[in-house]
Amino acid sequence: MSVRSKNKEAAFDVVIVGGGMTGMCAALACARHGAKTALVQDRPVFGGNASSEIRMHICGASSNMMKKDAEETGILRELLLENKKVNTYYNFSIWDRVLFTAMKTQPNLTVFLNTTMVDADSEGRCVKGIHCYQLTTEINWHLTADIFCDCTGNGTLGFMTGVPFRTGSEGKEEFHEKDAPDKPNNDRMGNTLLFKAVDRGQPVEFIPPKDAYHFTEEQLRYRKHADLRAPDGSILEEKADAIMDNLDEATKNLVVDNYCLDYGYWWIELTGEKADIIEEYEDIRDELVKCVYGIWDHIKNGGDHGAQNFDLQWVGMLPGMRESRRLEGDYMLTENDIFDNRIFPDAVAYGGWDCDNHVAHGLLDFDKMPSSIFPFKGLYTIPYGCYVAKEMDNLFISGRSMSASKLAMASSRVMGTCAVGGQAVGTAAAMCIKYGCGTRGVKQHMTELQQTLLKDDCYIPGYKNEDPLDLARTAKVTATSEKHAAVNVINGVARTVEENINCWQSNGIRPEGEELYLSFEQPKKVSQVRLTFDPNLNASIRLSLSSKRIAEQVPGVPPELVKDFDVELRKDGEAVAVKQVRGNYQRLNVLDFQPVECDEVVLRVLATNGIADARVYEVRVY
Repeated sequence: MSVRSKNKEAAFDVVIVGGGMTGMCAALACARHGAKTALVQDRPVFGGNASSEIRMHICGASSNMMKKDAEETGILRELLLENKKVNTYYNFSIWDRVLFTAMKTQPNLTVFLNTTMVDADSEGRCVKGIHCYQLTTEINWHLTADIFCDCTGNGTLGFMTGVPFRTGSEGKEEFHEKDAPDKPNNDRMGNTLLFKAVDRGQPVEFIPPKDAYHFTEEQLRYRKHADLRAPDGSILEEKADAIMDNLDEATKNLVVDNYCLDYGYWWIELTGEKADIIEEYEDIRDELVKCVYGIWDHIKNGGDHGAQNFDLQWVGMLPGMRESRRLEGDYMLTENDIFDNRIFPDAVAYGGWDCDNHVAHGLLDFDKMPSSIFPFKGLYTIPYGCYVAKEMDNLFISGRSMSASKLAMASSRVMGTCAVGGQAVGTAAAMCIKYGCGTRGVKQHMTELQQTLLKDDCYIPGYKNEDPLDLARTAKVTATSEKHAAVNVINGVARTVEENINCWQSNGIRPEGEELYLSFEQPKKVSQVRLTFDPNLNASIRLSLSSKRIAEQVPGVPPELVKDFDVELRKDGEAVAVKQVRGNYQRLNVLDFQPVECDEVVLRVLATNGIADARVYEVRVY
């Protein structure tokens, strides 16, 4: 090594590699639960495929809002609501700042941006440290920790330390998945570059680059790319129906963004030609650039696509990856688990996105629809074992490279599902430090892990609040008015599930406010009250390039959220502590008090962000 090299070392409780939505949620959860945490991110921004560098909107269990009350909560919802408050016009630079601020202001968390892991040390079944290079400072970092988390997407840390992995598709014999190929193969989903166009209100010429590819209407017949909008921005249904007649509902939902020319196109996708798609990343990027500009040339100059006034505003240069390695864990999720809506005894996360398996050669499969959709009803859980690296004792794996078959990964790969899995892994990593155990040692504390995730506003289908420390569970609950019963706030489920509303809803809000009372038979010492409000989990709040997806959203903060409220701790009818909150825009509110004895907790709702009634899903008292 050169004598001019700058070498530094740092030790942490937990090191997380990868700063996409998965790694961010893992790092924030881990640090919040007391572990000294580091996050290593090889880019200058956070968010991975959701960042300003790639600009894919976050999809998840709701399958683009087709499944009711399925949207992810927890840290991901917190970040999305923060963005919704400050980012009225869906600016990706503001979104970058939201994520940057969350990471850089979190106690117990050290962030290494522009830092690439170049090697890893392992000894037996343990990762001992990682070697990184920070491009901006020219520092070689050696980072050590007790626990490591691979959130790289490519499973890079697992690969470097010898964790078994898979690529391509399993054959039908291995898991008996009905949609698996008869024999294993190396077919994989590819990489995509997105673009953003804008209507200038007057004709705009497009001169393609000399190396742009040329495409015909025949080659693109299964990839919709014409503007089908009416003057008011709505879709011209008769034209859309004519195009989509032969598609099932899931596929129609997947390609709906292609009705508009301003956002394109997830199907500009290439998979490479070699066995290792990671090795081909640079070559694939070069080809994608030619494809993107070639598609736009066809749209502008290859016939009437309604694009006369459209102009390219932004074209990505960093392809988003869908699939590469899948690391093997203690359990491998399968398509059967997904279709059965399986509830695992060690469930820590969930998914619901349809099995969305893209064609083997991406854009070059001109004679095929760009994706095969295998829809299913309901949600499935993801077990802890999918996140525990096989043959290693201190390594978690999360994100799209978690332990799943190819067909299961076709659902679990989307960022919303990856994010809630990241929060589960980060929480579990902090528990490893708390108990001085390895990744499998947390299995002895599975109920605690699940209850902690629920407490932190994560959703695990089939599970509810059974926290013995939650004093609210023993309270008598009443309210000044009820459209939906006040007692719902302690029933253990903090969202609507099927026909069960699970929230208190007032009958309007009086000028003096609507009050919810939790009364105890004997005084309790209280130091914290946790409130879970309704942000309407059937309304999208995600950042997107798609005018279609933006038009689906209500501007600003969700109107259902409680805005102004007070919390009083009372004893013998007198207030002994009061917290006032004004201008709230978050779903989960945690209010800390100096410990004080009280026999009643009162929530007084003064205003919402728009609707006429107060809506509260859960109250916890500690």
